Amino acid sequence: MNANIPKTLNEAIRHFADPDNCLKTTIALRWPNGVTCPTCGSKEVTLLSTRHVWKCKSKHPKQQFSAKVGSVFEDSPIGLDKWFTAIWLMANCKNGVSSCEIARDLGVTQKTAWFMLHRIRLAMNTGSFEKLTGEVEADETFIGGLARNMHKNKKVKITGTGGAGKAVVMGLVDRKSKQVRVVHVPNVQRDTLQTQVRKYVQGGSYVFTDAWLGYHGLDREYVHNVIDHAEAYVQGNVHTNTIENFWSLLKRGLKGTYVSVEPFHLFRYLDEQAFRYNNRKTDDGSRFVETLAGVTGKRLTYQHLTGKDESASALS
Repeated sequence: MNANIPKTLNEAIRHFADPDNCLKTTIALRWPNGVTCPTCGSKEVTLLSTRHVWKCKSKHPKQQFSAKVGSVFEDSPIGLDKWFTAIWLMANCKNGVSSCEIARDLGVTQKTAWFMLHRIRLAMNTGSFEKLTGEVEADETFIGGLARNMHKNKKVKITGTGGAGKAVVMGLVDRKSKQVRVVHVPNVQRDTLQTQVRKYVQGGSYVFTDAWLGYHGLDREYVHNVIDHAEAYVQGNVHTNTIENFWSLLKRGLKGTYVSVEPFHLFRYLDEQAFRYNNRKTDDGSRFVETLAGVTGKRLTYQHLTGKDESASALS
């Protein structure tokens, strides 16, 4: 499969300009053992080549289906050629790519591009349940505007570390595999932070944190090493520099590319940056394939994305 995947953006645009190449790539990733009906799972399907859709021989509603059905592409009038270009850019632009830029590049509206990018972020969410082991760094950061840029009425409310009113993000990174887990949390209290550590880190592992009180007590389940940043940033192998490097990448994208991110959508941007970080050692084509492989079995409607569909379950 990877042998047929373009190596550069220029090659990708030319290759996927042909609808047949888009369809072949989708089939190879989604149905490696043959096309099956997404409704009943039957392999007794017939290709209607003039319309690029299949028809299931079993009698049931929605007998006809396209390659978009049952994926983040479902109900989208945008062609797969434009979708694939957007996926390539999203998977490989180190600091992300804005909806305004995608809109200009693809010839769609900014609103359409914004919706497309959020659906691609959903495809990037692998939902891995493998726990981190070995040496793991844990840290938290605040996402929000700088105090000096705030209106004076809001600035006076800021106290302590300046985190009031900002979103809190917690991250954990495995030093050996350099795999990161990142999550939007409600606060930096002990129960919140330690719950996330237990969720993502195997018991008995080495955990490295700063001296924040929220991490006190981890030594009951982990080998807890603490670096007090008031005294030093590195003491031997005790530091949190790896996760702090990830924070710099994350904030570069949020501040430089996306500029304004609603807390309601923050977890999707975290999934995006974590995906690129965890796959940074692979090439552009492999990151594209990895993202495209994640589109199946996921659905994100505009009503749910904008919070208008209250009955929908969270897609995180």
